Amino acid sequence: AQDSVRALMLIRSYRVRGHLAAKLDPLGIHIPEDHPELDPQTYGFDKADWNRPIYIGGVLELQTASIEKILRICRETYCGTIGIEFMHIQFPEEKAWIQERIEEARNQTDFTPRGKKAILERLIAAEGFEQFLQKKFIGTKRFGIEGGEAVIPCIEQIMKRGGQQGLEEIVVGMAHRGRLNMLTNVMGKPFAAVFSEFLGNDAGPDSFGSGDVKYHLGTSSDRDFDGNIVHLSLTPNPSHLEAVNPVVMGRVRAKQNQRGDIHREKVMGVLLHGDAAMAGQGVVAETFHLSELEGYMTGGTIHIVINNQIGFTTLPRYSRSSTYPTDVAKTVQAPIIHVNGDDPEAVVHAARLATEYRMLFHKDIVIDIVCYRRHGHNEGDEPMFTQPVMYSAIKNHSTTADIYAVKLMQENLMTSNEVQALRQNFEDLMEQEFAKAKDYNERIVSVLEGAWQGLGRPTDGKRRGQTALTKEQVENLGKRLCHIPDNFNANSKIVRQWESKSEMFKGEKDFDWATAEALAFASLLSEDFDVRLSGQDSGRGTFSQRHAILYDQLNGKRYIPLNHIADNQAVFEVIDSPLSEFSVMGFEYGFSLAEPNALTIWEGQFGDFANGAQVMIDQFISCGEAKWQRMSGLVLMLPHGYEGQGPEHSSARLERFLQLCAEDNLQVINCTTPANLFHALRRQLHRNFRKPLVVMTPKSLLRHPRCLSDREDFIGENCFHRVLGETEGLAADKKIQRVVFCSGKVYYDLLEWREKESIIDVAIVRVEQLYPFPDDTIAEILSRYTNADAVWCQEEPQNMGAWNFIERRMNMLLGQAKNKRKPILYAGREEAASPATGSLKKHIAQQEKLLKEALGLGEKGKRK
Repeated sequence: AQDSVRALMLIRSYRVRGHLAAKLDPLGIHIPEDHPELDPQTYGFDKADWNRPIYIGGVLELQTASIEKILRICRETYCGTIGIEFMHIQFPEEKAWIQERIEEARNQTDFTPRGKKAILERLIAAEGFEQFLQKKFIGTKRFGIEGGEAVIPCIEQIMKRGGQQGLEEIVVGMAHRGRLNMLTNVMGKPFAAVFSEFLGNDAGPDSFGSGDVKYHLGTSSDRDFDGNIVHLSLTPNPSHLEAVNPVVMGRVRAKQNQRGDIHREKVMGVLLHGDAAMAGQGVVAETFHLSELEGYMTGGTIHIVINNQIGFTTLPRYSRSSTYPTDVAKTVQAPIIHVNGDDPEAVVHAARLATEYRMLFHKDIVIDIVCYRRHGHNEGDEPMFTQPVMYSAIKNHSTTADIYAVKLMQENLMTSNEVQALRQNFEDLMEQEFAKAKDYNERIVSVLEGAWQGLGRPTDGKRRGQTALTKEQVENLGKRLCHIPDNFNANSKIVRQWESKSEMFKGEKDFDWATAEALAFASLLSEDFDVRLSGQDSGRGTFSQRHAILYDQLNGKRYIPLNHIADNQAVFEVIDSPLSEFSVMGFEYGFSLAEPNALTIWEGQFGDFANGAQVMIDQFISCGEAKWQRMSGLVLMLPHGYEGQGPEHSSARLERFLQLCAEDNLQVINCTTPANLFHALRRQLHRNFRKPLVVMTPKSLLRHPRCLSDREDFIGENCFHRVLGETEGLAADKKIQRVVFCSGKVYYDLLEWREKESIIDVAIVRVEQLYPFPDDTIAEILSRYTNADAVWCQEEPQNMGAWNFIERRMNMLLGQAKNKRKPILYAGREEAASPATGSLKKHIAQQEKLLKEALGLGEKGKRK
């Protein structure tokens, strides 16, 4: 009995630690160290005990076995060219499935001769393509996959096995390494198209935007595997490694919604990582943490690591503290399959296992393909400068295709001539494709297909869209929004708020910000547009203003009024996100790429929390259309305004967004009325094009007694107003001495001071939309006030906010006026390193000073 217990302990140790003894490094540089927990002597078995039978009760499918046999089976299963980590999984069913699946077959697949030849063909194509590029374009950057060619049959196996199990679409995300091979050998992009790009040819007359380098581009195609059609799409990405991960997940989620894929079995994401990037980039961990959250889950992602055992010039011992680059995946208990990239059969076996696991358990799984990088970081780099030992080994190491070809010849499955014929046929194909490249005219696949059908690119004009409602629509939606079920025990404060809102819908009270927002959402839902809002604490709202989710005060059950506004309405999702900005904003951007007919919103708890997602803003949202011809209608809601809450809770960094604005790429608004927000949100879907919208949302204005809109502002012919001027209550236009332009919350401060000082010769103009800049409307206003000085007033320091964006544009308009005008004046805080002071007393003093300057008041409040 004691022998049995000790033998079972030994077997369990191999299940837990066997991967540490696996033969994973194709270069043979990393030799696995002997681990004491894998040594029979640790459990009291000497060499004399190795051959006597021990009862193990059906484990390893054996009733009795000797230590020698146990070791042989365990090493075949857990210490071959595959090492698997799965014993950290807490769910017995998953753990038992993996254990049974690999131990029954000793962790290998018995491939047919045809299957083995197919693997070799894919390896030869992967290798041959790279070698052809190296021959024709010596030293040109391509981030080739040489050394990791087994990734190509790995991906193909995922598609094939997935298709057999009902998978209809795969969304792929990856960085540069191997991307050109993925585009051609997996996704069917014509080789001639790639060669044409290397020759520097333009994409053609049907393309628009600035474009991007070839190893950032995406594509889509359909592949037929034994009659199962699988649609593939490769998501474009920038050079920011791993940034594409949450974007892919968002796209998958949207596509699952479109297909009614409630079990998440028809659409799946596949992410390819570099080893150094997977260990080093925080967005990897953020993306894993989204995988099991209700608002973001996609039913599991297959992660493939192209583990070159190096990052640019940095070896693993300098670039990570963990044993493997994949250890981050253990945070969500994902199984991890490590596999030697020079054993393509093992790689394909791992791919099959991973696909079956994902489709059965709907969870993430990782395949870590341990390989190498035959050239430097790019093909013009010299790796011997920094890794002479590794690259000496690589120089003398046969390619994966050569190694596998020898194996098949030894098995008498192929002859040397047959292998050479495969190579020659592919070489001939490359030459034929290269001959086409010089005059190749790429057919630009329209980005306005599928879900984007019927949409287009914007044209000149007001572009307002039909956003107003009828009086009856407002009243009917209001009744539904303000209804609380009889059996629901709402918070008493909510009940009072809902009574107040009901009066707004009846026209008895003016609308506040949150109610206008709710009306925008409700109206879109009733028109069959989905609404998706996610951010930290978005359900209640950071400032306790939204209450999109009500909680029963007795049992905690949730009630979402916006999902009860019509019998056949669209879906409203409001999601309290994890405490991540980068991944969640990326997810919503990805969602908006795939679903143009939903209002998709990411909300910052405070505006400057968007700092944590700056890569998403800079590399995707602001320029994705120009670089990759991919449109997005994503809305960013960023609370902004100076109320003395210090440097971290004042500024949404408006200046950064305005700096990114060009070529009609973004919309940036800083509204002062609830009605304008309402129309801005609705026009996102009531125009025939999509553009990202950045909204500086308020904090104090949420409950400001003057930040209100009459019900009439939502109905009839009303729409979004880019500029709000003044029409009454002031002196005649020619007597106006000063016109103060501003944006956002500072308007109400200016208004209060102007009234307090009884000033009637200063007009205040609100620039509600900063980009696209409303030149025409502002020019009209300037022509009204012919004798007035123009002033720009802002709360932000002079080196922040809108000033640097506004000054040039306003001076251009002032210079073009009939009576050439003086340059615009500035009224605001002085330049500063920090966005705002942390002292309330100092904040009040600064605010008073800038308001006086704007209105032309002296130090003592007298007119200058």
